[in-house]
Amino acid sequence: MEKGKVDVLLGLQWGDEGKGKVVDVLTPQYDVVARFQGGPNAGHTLEFEGEKYVLRSIPSGIFQGGKVNIIGNGVVLAPDLFMQEAKDLEKSGHDLHSRLHISKKAHLIMPTHRILDAAYEQAKGKSKVGTTGKGIGPTYTDKISRNGLRVGDIFDNFEAKYAAHKKRHEDMLQALGYTDYDITEVEKTWMEGVEYLKNFKIVDSEHEVDHLLRDGKTILCEGAQGTMLDIDFGSYPFVTSSNTISAGACTGLGVGPNKINDVYGIMKAYCTRVGAGPFPTELFDETGKRIRDLGHEYGAVTGRERRCGWIDLVALRYAIMINGVTKLIMMKSDVLDDFDTIKACVAYKHNGKETREFPYNIEEGIEPVYVEMEGWKTDMTHFTSEEQFPDAFKKYIDFLEHELETPITIISIGPDREQTIIRK
Repeated sequence: MEKGKVDVLLGLQWGDEGKGKVVDVLTPQYDVVARFQGGPNAGHTLEFEGEKYVLRSIPSGIFQGGKVNIIGNGVVLAPDLFMQEAKDLEKSGHDLHSRLHISKKAHLIMPTHRILDAAYEQAKGKSKVGTTGKGIGPTYTDKISRNGLRVGDIFDNFEAKYAAHKKRHEDMLQALGYTDYDITEVEKTWMEGVEYLKNFKIVDSEHEVDHLLRDGKTILCEGAQGTMLDIDFGSYPFVTSSNTISAGACTGLGVGPNKINDVYGIMKAYCTRVGAGPFPTELFDETGKRIRDLGHEYGAVTGRERRCGWIDLVALRYAIMINGVTKLIMMKSDVLDDFDTIKACVAYKHNGKETREFPYNIEEGIEPVYVEMEGWKTDMTHFTSEEQFPDAFKKYIDFLEHELETPITIISIGPDREQTIIRK
């Protein structure tokens, strides 16, 4: 019997690398797409056939007809936001009910989790993390402290369970002195979302994944956010609340490590970050603003301006190492089409010493060491093969592959599905 395989696709920077588009491009090669962590704080934008879609909780393989899409146990799900997202997709002609499966073990984001999110951020004062306010952190906190409410609970004495969890949150908010809130309307929509969830196939996703693999099916695991936001290996404490690295696919779907085949690591040709936290190659000048404008670097969910800077190869080497990346995918190469000079950070000066390794703390005492290269000064957005690439861009690719010791197999030269060059 042919055994199936599992590949993982994830971001290598601080999120917003363009994962949604790549999942959509790669999906035809797979039978199943499965999301393994994160929540509606992560927006994956896809553009094709003149339409633009933003997915928050639903896997990006949903647009390829007939594919099974799984929301895994590692995801945190807000029923009201999920309902809105799913109904919007259904209006555009995409049938979800027959092919979207949801893990019983995925945790639910309650309305009071969002209030707790705001209360915790306020209590931090100047040391705010810069959360999206979607209740992600408090939901994962409840999960880890064994106080969570899960999708599977909606079928078993749910109202009593919900009331007990809500009361606990209200007591916590009272203790924080955060009492000026009203969730009446939100709660009503949230409960409608819970009823809507019941229309979907709610599964023991770890068993489903195992059965699919035994049947010889191929699965693409889709990560949210980026490696440098990982709760363990990211720029802590300015991180998300889940494991965004490839190991998260094992815990977020119930996949054994020996089942993982290729790990696709997605990066931009430059670097961005949303919210607070250290960012060694950040540009505060006109170049940074120009990258932001040319790359339309605004959050898919929040609309927040993204901070922009040159590519950081110290952080990328680190991300490749801890994820076991086998293939690199470079996005938004076209954004740098008109720059005279391109820079890449190859090392840090950390407290006066040069290092190529990512240090424990990058908040202070970090000075990027740059290599400068000639820009390609060519509009690549209409190219259809790598043979058309200008020599300066080919040199940039060769330089990155040498520095990162990993092949770049796909290059994106625009937001549309068609603007994708798969290298031989």
